Amino acid sequence: MAKFGDRIAINPAVMHGRPVIRGTRIKVELILRKLAEGATEADVLDAYPNLSHEDIRAAITYAADVVAHEASIEDLASS
Repeated sequence: MAKFGDRIAINPAVMHGRPVIRGTRIKVELILRKLAEGATEADVLDAYPNLSHEDIRAAITYAADVVAHEASIEDLASS
């Protein structure tokens, strides 16, 4: 599985601190939205030639990790 730490950057001075692909201003959110809208990985790579297959995998891995560590509504209700 792709590690995202070396590919995802979060810097308050870049895109208001949103997670981006390191060395770009391409937000993780943009990649995920394109894929969710039905774009293929090849479509995303064609549209953003600075990206690599590993960048897309890192974006997906990052999103999965964020969701895995989110508090659920039940967790919030019991605190």
